[in-house]
Amino acid sequence: MLVEVCANSLESALNAEKAGADRIELCSELAVGGITPSYGMLKEVADKISIPVRVLIRPRSGDFSYSDVEFEIMKKDILLCKEIGFSGVVLGMLQTDFAPDEQRFLEIAEISDGLHITFHRAFDWVLDPFSSLKRIENLGVDTILTSGQKPTALEGIELLYDLKGKTTNTIIMPGSGINVSNAHQFKERGFKAIHLSATKMKQKLHKDPKVGMNSPRMLSDNSVLISDLEIIQEVVKAVK
Repeated sequence: MLVEVCANSLESALNAEKAGADRIELCSELAVGGITPSYGMLKEVADKISIPVRVLIRPRSGDFSYSDVEFEIMKKDILLCKEIGFSGVVLGMLQTDFAPDEQRFLEIAEISDGLHITFHRAFDWVLDPFSSLKRIENLGVDTILTSGQKPTALEGIELLYDLKGKTTNTIIMPGSGINVSNAHQFKERGFKAIHLSATKMKQKLHKDPKVGMNSPRMLSDNSVLISDLEIIQEVVKAVK
């Protein structure tokens, strides 16, 4: 069984390789579901990691329906990953009705020739997982990362198993909440790959800072933070 570790830093990637993982999904900011890592992290991981690495292509947190500008950013990030020499990319694009964005995936296929592609947990938002599976498989995606449309893969294992039985070329890779106590259940059900982050908090400071920098109010699945034109204009007018 292939074990893929979602690594959010060079240290995490090094630990994954040292521990015997078969592949890494590289990202930043796991707390928001992951976004594309910086150029510096990409280069360091490419230089120091020898096992296959697939890079998350996600320009922001929130939903998976992207503007034309965001899509251009994603395409440039894919070309960069290809240039650096990574084995694949991880992405998921949906229309606002939660259907797979097939047209944009066709555009991605043109520029990602030679790269393996994982469709990530945006799959857990699609309304009809079985028809979406076939549509995604026809796009040439080799892996679908999914929790079976449940908060954890263990809760969604029955749908995962049914999806696995419907695939031809695409691998269904369970992910979310997989750990040492339940990983064997996915092997026993015949899955070829599992995905986990295996993270734990590593305390670096010995006392709390004066001001917290995390902002839960800014996190949303159906909205995106945008600097507002009118608010900025009003502030500029007030101080100039």
